[in-house]
Amino acid sequence: MKRPSITRGAWARVRLFAMDVDGVLTDGTVIVSSDGTEAKRFSIIDGLGLKLLHATGLELAWISGRASGATTVRATELKIPHVIQGRRDKLAALSGLAAELGLALGECAYMGDDVIDAPAIAAAGIGISVPTALPEALAAADYVTRRLPGHGAVREVCDLLLGAKARTGGNPRPPRRTLSP
Repeated sequence: MKRPSITRGAWARVRLFAMDVDGVLTDGTVIVSSDGTEAKRFSIIDGLGLKLLHATGLELAWISGRASGATTVRATELKIPHVIQGRRDKLAALSGLAAELGLALGECAYMGDDVIDAPAIAAAGIGISVPTALPEALAAADYVTRRLPGHGAVREVCDLLLGAKARTGGNPRPPRRTLSP
């Protein structure tokens, strides 16, 4: 059952934006070569959106059910401060991180696409999913992006958060230095 629509004030109250990686930041495809190396495709516009959000002071986290070198490399490149990999209990990971940061779950937005994301999506102040998500994740979500995973879905959420912060006196403008996505 869908909850009421999300107000601008609710978006503005978010202090931690946490998300799954595969199927959210990527299209869910993992390319494994014959030598065992792995590759993933990440969206550049998602990357810039995350950089812009980070510049406002919003906490960012990636919570992935599987460990991946490609995820580590991209998170390092974007300077994502909280990267939790190999954790299938996403709600426990989100709850633990929120507590560590002194935040209530109501101050968190969580974005996921699979069954193991559904409890975190439902528990977060704003639960977010993508159109290609499994039914359990979609049912738990307050908001489903119009854009597809790995093709700007994360940026769509970043823009909602940036817009809400701009209207409530936050500083969504990027710093004057160049940001590389």
